[in-house]
Amino acid sequence: MTEAKSAAVPTFKELTGSEPKIKIVDIGANPIDGEAPYSPLLRAGLAHVVGFEPNTEALAKLQTQKGPGDTYLPYAVGDGARHTLNICAAPGMTSLLTPNPTVLNLFHGFPHWGKITSTREVETVRLDDVAETAGVDLLKIDIQGGELSVFQNAENRLADAVVIQSEVEFLPLYQGQPLFSDVDQFLRQHGFVLHRFFPEVSRVIQPLVVDNNIYAGLSQIVWADAIFVKDFTRLGVLSDRQLINMAAIVHECYRSFDLALHLLIELDRRAQSQLATNYLARLTGKAPTNGLAA
Repeated sequence: MTEAKSAAVPTFKELTGSEPKIKIVDIGANPIDGEAPYSPLLRAGLAHVVGFEPNTEALAKLQTQKGPGDTYLPYAVGDGARHTLNICAAPGMTSLLTPNPTVLNLFHGFPHWGKITSTREVETVRLDDVAETAGVDLLKIDIQGGELSVFQNAENRLADAVVIQSEVEFLPLYQGQPLFSDVDQFLRQHGFVLHRFFPEVSRVIQPLVVDNNIYAGLSQIVWADAIFVKDFTRLGVLSDRQLINMAAIVHECYRSFDLALHLLIELDRRAQSQLATNYLARLTGKAPTNGLAA
């Protein structure tokens, strides 16, 4: 097919006529990195959010910005036990894990950003124990090394979810931190496969500096947001609702048009509908045909 122009991609509703109702669970919803990756779903009126943010200032900001169907909760999500929260000089480094100076000292800025300024005790909740998260479709998580612990205590929610966007690290920025391979193996055991990185983040190893910018990357990938999706080679285990919601998520959030089409073809096979045909024709600007080749 001719690649759709990024500025002119129609919404999932415009392409299919469908309006799926999507539940998003956002763990670590503090909007320090700008617009949430699922914002296209919210703008399209297809989703509502259940967010978690234990930082009181960030939670207050979220409460002022939330939509009518959104809920934000002041809980730290983890294994349900009590932990020490390490509050760091940079809010984005605050974690239940302890920063690892052996690794941080290799990169510009991190020795300062990862400095612990104070600590406090926090009670965590298991995601499976929070009723508001039942029926989650898209799980987005960014809690500085604590992601695997959340997944290990959310097996019921993993059965519901069709897409996960999780921060993953390739170097242990924190002591004892699970890395990408640990998260990947666990999620594969629960029916997910890696779809893509969105995005990858590299940093320059000291003492080199690129363009006098300590945030510039070069060769070493340090972390990324990893997008995991339910195994699309085994669509028979997914419900109709999971198929349509997964298609809408990957279309709106990640522009994975090929995967969305693959899911819609399975829906059409089950229901004798024309979702995939309409999707492809409207996406490419071509008239519908009996086949799906673009």
